[in-house]
Amino acid sequence: MSFNKTILTDPVHLLAFGFGSGLLPKAPGTWGTLVAIPIWLGLSFLSLQHYLLVTLALTVFGIWLCGASSKKLGVHDHGGIVWDEICGYLVTMIALPLTWYWALAGFALFRFFDIIKPWPIKWLDKKVHGGFGIMIDDLIAAVFAAIILQVFYRFIG
Repeated sequence: MSFNKTILTDPVHLLAFGFGSGLLPKAPGTWGTLVAIPIWLGLSFLSLQHYLLVTLALTVFGIWLCGASSKKLGVHDHGGIVWDEICGYLVTMIALPLTWYWALAGFALFRFFDIIKPWPIKWLDKKVHGGFGIMIDDLIAAVFAAIILQVFYRFIG
């Protein structure tokens, strides 16, 4: 069975690889983040409390999911695993209005911090392993992006 077929037929890999977006040849993290946008759109109609609860549940599930996919592949933090980007984008977008410009700003800032990995993101990426290690660097990048977005939202709304 080919690698792509394995990913697309195994539910663990299918989710971890962002419904196949992580299989795209260039910038899988960017494609995974794009997959997160319609998920955010759907969740944005929830109350803040329910949005936070679902985001937390998806993140906790993601720790297991990313760890399980990584273990099955025998590769720690395979580049195609993008569930961490999906959850990261959802964290980035907490309590922001449903507009194209906030969606774009969140996308750009999250990808920026996920790619450049300022301290402590790079350190965590190298030192923490397993599903938690796969998720934590993206979650911290999301917190950085979310803080900046919330400051802008509060001042320019």
